[in-house]
Amino acid sequence: MSDVRIDDLPVRDELRGKSPYGAPQLDVPVRLNTNENPYPLPEPLVERIAERVREAARNLNRYPDRDAVELRTQLAKYLTDTSGHEVGLANVWAANGSNEVIQQLLQTFGGPGRTAIGFEPSYSMHGLISRGTGTGWISGPRNEDFTIDLVAAEKAIAENRPDVVFITTPNNPTGNAVPPETVLALYEAAQAAKPSMVVVDEAYIEFSHGDSLLPLLEGRPNLVVSRTMSKAFGAAGLRLGYLAAHPAVVDAVQLVRLPYHLSAVTQATALAALEHTDTLLKYVEQLKSERDRLVSELRAAGYAVVESDANFVQFGLFEDSHTAWQKILDRGVLVRDNGIPGWLRVSAGTPQENDAFLDAVRELKKEQSA
Repeated sequence: MSDVRIDDLPVRDELRGKSPYGAPQLDVPVRLNTNENPYPLPEPLVERIAERVREAARNLNRYPDRDAVELRTQLAKYLTDTSGHEVGLANVWAANGSNEVIQQLLQTFGGPGRTAIGFEPSYSMHGLISRGTGTGWISGPRNEDFTIDLVAAEKAIAENRPDVVFITTPNNPTGNAVPPETVLALYEAAQAAKPSMVVVDEAYIEFSHGDSLLPLLEGRPNLVVSRTMSKAFGAAGLRLGYLAAHPAVVDAVQLVRLPYHLSAVTQATALAALEHTDTLLKYVEQLKSERDRLVSELRAAGYAVVESDANFVQFGLFEDSHTAWQKILDRGVLVRDNGIPGWLRVSAGTPQENDAFLDAVRELKKEQSA
């Protein structure tokens, strides 16, 4: 067959020249590049998953619960218990990972002739999914310390009048949280420009030093908070994301959901995990402690570090970040090069994995200083 490239195909113009999302998957002793929870699920939970999946398997000849009522009820309970803000079944929607949640929101409130804005560097899938749904993407400003430049952001919203505004807190890949007052100011700016949906991406909120912004939903029907079970629940392989919002938003996204989009096996597995919330959140506390240790040790070694409220740390500064990435990899540790000049990102791992990483970057600092 003759060589055919993507650009030789009749793909949409906004997809030409773009690269798919992904991170290197390399077989190295220590992998700290994808913000996974490093702790395997505890054995009692594994057994409970097996039990629930076995029960679900008996009815796999039937379609799953289309509305995932039991799962959404338990997700609402989890949000209420951990945030102190009352959330009910009607406020929650679930999908295959937070990426599908974002996709459904953009299919509903974005699309051809509409635009979305995010403040970069941030989670790259916001822009990728926007383009994938035919939604125009606008890259909003940040300060040099990676905080949102509120004045510039309000100006960008007023000038561009986007239909969807993304705010990621804690922010990925930088790790810093967005203050509630900034979120409120951006929400008001978005509503003043024209009624717009504001999506607060809280994928890493369980690792934050601060509180969830769920209470801000009260009285704000155009505000959405998205979450995932991939990080805090140690269930990246499950692919379960969810949102909390006004019931009208939950009704709206169901206009674009695929029929029976959440399998019976996915629902059963997620329900089992929610039964073990207390145990899983203890692992979160360990990772928060390790995250804080990474920040402290990196600074002690002479690196610049962005304050982190996530389960990862952005550190630098390097003259050539990709070369530094390779030298750390040569020492058996895989971190993430996000393409931000001068910076790399490391996920918090087990104490042993973090020790190996710290040994590698200390050796690198000595090499650079020699």
